[in-house]
Amino acid sequence: MSVNDTAHNNNSTLNRQVYHRLKLALSLGLRRQLFLAVCDDLHLRNQVAARLHSTLAYPVGQVLYQSSNAQENSTPAYPRLVTLRLNLNEPNPIVQINQWLANYPPPIVGASKDTPGRPFPVPAFQIVGVEHLTKETVATQRLFLHYLRLSEQYFSTQESSRFLESNLLLWIPRPWLSAIKQSAPQFWRCRTGVFVFAGEPTPATQNTGYPERFSPSRNLDLGNIEQSVLDKSVNQAELKTPASEFKFENNSGFPAEIQGNGIHKTQEFTNRSGSGKNNQSLLSLSYVSSELTELVTATINASSDKNTENYLQPQQILLEIEELHEKQASGDVLAEAYHRLGTLYRLRIEQGESTLENLMVAIIAYQEAISYDESSPQLPDILNDLGTLYWMLYRTPPNSEEGQTYIEQAIEFYQLALKMISPQTHRETYARVQNNLGTAYGDLARFSHPSDNWQEAILAYNEALSYRTADMDSLKYAACQNNLGTAYWHLGQYNQPIVHLKKAIAAYNEALVYYNPEEEPLKYGMIQNNIGTACWNLAQYEQPAQNLQLAINVYSKALKYRTPANVPSACAATQNNLGTAYWHLANLSQTTKEARQKYLQLCISAYEEAIALAHSLNGTPLSFDLLASYNNLALAHYQLVIDKSFHGDKATHSQHLEVALDYHLQALNGLSKQSEAYQTTFTYVVKTIRAFHNELGIQGQTLALSKVPSQLLPEILSKL
Repeated sequence: MSVNDTAHNNNSTLNRQVYHRLKLALSLGLRRQLFLAVCDDLHLRNQVAARLHSTLAYPVGQVLYQSSNAQENSTPAYPRLVTLRLNLNEPNPIVQINQWLANYPPPIVGASKDTPGRPFPVPAFQIVGVEHLTKETVATQRLFLHYLRLSEQYFSTQESSRFLESNLLLWIPRPWLSAIKQSAPQFWRCRTGVFVFAGEPTPATQNTGYPERFSPSRNLDLGNIEQSVLDKSVNQAELKTPASEFKFENNSGFPAEIQGNGIHKTQEFTNRSGSGKNNQSLLSLSYVSSELTELVTATINASSDKNTENYLQPQQILLEIEELHEKQASGDVLAEAYHRLGTLYRLRIEQGESTLENLMVAIIAYQEAISYDESSPQLPDILNDLGTLYWMLYRTPPNSEEGQTYIEQAIEFYQLALKMISPQTHRETYARVQNNLGTAYGDLARFSHPSDNWQEAILAYNEALSYRTADMDSLKYAACQNNLGTAYWHLGQYNQPIVHLKKAIAAYNEALVYYNPEEEPLKYGMIQNNIGTACWNLAQYEQPAQNLQLAINVYSKALKYRTPANVPSACAATQNNLGTAYWHLANLSQTTKEARQKYLQLCISAYEEAIALAHSLNGTPLSFDLLASYNNLALAHYQLVIDKSFHGDKATHSQHLEVALDYHLQALNGLSKQSEAYQTTFTYVVKTIRAFHNELGIQGQTLALSKVPSQLLPEILSKL
């Protein structure tokens, strides 16, 4: 196989995944969604657009507001997806959509003498033909972008328009994506998903799709992620991002701890025989959607547990669904069959098989179940599960640009579930969904409006705690309190830090009451770590000595349970935090000289332990910046020596300065020369070499320069 063949196969796999995600997004039926599909290969674009149209325009089994009224049965089919080619004479997609709806309004069904009936849902629209604008004048291209800027009102306001009930999928070549970002930023900000298909640009003889005066963008601008090193202090303490106690209905929860850049949370989350047909027969099903069939087939082929009942179950259920369609079974019977298929895959996901394919099968199956029986008593539970599945879809690689869309869809499902749950009669379910909603808002805060979304998370957690008491389930109550503390901590980074950090500490302490350190040592240590971080943060605003000492005490308690033996990465993170707290305590103005020396020694010990553990993990991802820890440890050694209260001999001076220089150079070696962190670290190297000269004379400086890589010497010598 050639390199090109490999690339083609990789592109095919990627494009299949992108197609399925795009199809899922359009299938949801949410209002006012704006999707951008980016494809430079017009042949591929035409294939995908045609497949979307054939699959979604008149889907088998679509809900038609069934009624016994004979008149309704004569209602002509009405599409769920409409494909329009951009009008180059008046390139305004919204006008085109409204004109189509004026010519073909949704029919009214279910009307009778006593009831007015209901209109069909307004279809989604996919617009193709933007690439032809390349052949038009610059004025026409600018007019198209002008109309996109004006259309922002349809997505962000309550402007009167039938289009508000619909979704828009706009197909564009990659250069037009750049043009829209630059020239129609309001429209770009309203997007809910960007789906990029891999393929070679169509040759210029056919149509490049490049807009005039806009140059092609060959590389994605991912921005610069730089290491943070704080001047004259240590970097911020390790803060862990909690996962929620997401739980699928009717199954026991499973705790998990997700590493990230925040504070920790705690996560929760009948077979009938088929017709005996073999796996190949799935490809010829007439009624079951091809997307669902292909996904189930893919999961079967990927299974390592072949020739077992578990392996055959999805095939049997899918064949049974096909037979039910053939026999024109009632909606509730079909819904039950789709629900069993979704539950089968949900159980696999719960057991750790959270692959993209398994998630998508569960989502499609549950959505089909809802479409066939909207009055099912299981509907709130299915909606909650759909919310959790979409949240997991956001967390499942590849992490794509539509991650925000998945979270927003999860939030919408949770909100729909809450509308159908009575908190008085279903307290536990209501509290669980509110808790999940809070965590989804916390993830949404990573993408936009962090202060507002963390406030929404707090409202959801508090609502959950109104119906989830310690008497009902002490561990779930404690988990929700921990989540609430995390939300308050994050909100404190944006406004009213003292108020919100104190509320975070109160919530964490409330959670701690209900965790027995002997039975739940890891969770107990995790929450102690969270309390320590909140106290450390609070020390930046008030009573620094008192709050830093509290942080040190709590971190020390956490380390009794976060040990190198059971959770080395968490132990390293807490040791790193402890070093940070000691550093700040040592550098307070009211700290005595004797105490400063003691705190710096303790700071060094904590950082050394954190770094040693990090090295022992052999590449395991860390929740703190190891290069920053190198610099922090070096700064502590440097500070210890230049402090006037230090009384060591020359050999001890030299030892501390050599360690400081070594760690600064290690940090420098891991940083890009273009980053601000590199320049800061380089300044530390120069300061340390100067300290060699000041403390140990010319011989000390010579020793220091002998340790510096030769390529750095010219620049360093020019600064001495």
